[in-house]
Amino acid sequence: MEKKGMVREYVEAIVVALLLALLVRTFVVQAFRIPSGSMIPTLLIGDQILVDKVVYHFRKPKREEILVFKYPEDPSRDFIKRVVGLPGETLEIRNRKVYINGQLLEDGGYAYHEMFDNFRIPPRDDYGPVTIPANNYFVMGDNRENSQDSRFWGFLSEDKIVGRAFVIYWSRNIERWFPAEIRLSRFGHLVE
Repeated sequence: MEKKGMVREYVEAIVVALLLALLVRTFVVQAFRIPSGSMIPTLLIGDQILVDKVVYHFRKPKREEILVFKYPEDPSRDFIKRVVGLPGETLEIRNRKVYINGQLLEDGGYAYHEMFDNFRIPPRDDYGPVTIPANNYFVMGDNRENSQDSRFWGFLSEDKIVGRAFVIYWSRNIERWFPAEIRLSRFGHLVE
């Protein structure tokens, strides 16, 4: 009788723990791995991040926040990009520089250009002007020449947003298998 009670207690504890973990993952915070270089230098391939899934139930996304969202052209895939344009704003890209309502956007040093060639490619380097519809955002990767973003597939609808990236909890250079390169300096790094 005593052994049966102890087994039942362990089973109940495990079931409760699994249910709590499922609830937290579904509604509060979720882990994601960065698979591409579209957010270099802010996020590196192999960074693993935590995403706050609660914040946008209380407020709208702000410019410069990094979002995880369902890719509009294939909702089974998750993408990560930075908010550049907000609903109602007029956005234009001229010679790789972003203008919001006619004013040059100060990119805070996060915009990264890995190549400066002598020719411009629309829509990568020249885009718009466009007015961002209500409940939509214009998002871009920090690695501007290596990012599939709103310049190519359009606006991000608010209902596709999963949450806001906020911290790197693990990082490993997945391009190096042996010896494995763990990037300890990135652990706990806030995503900004």
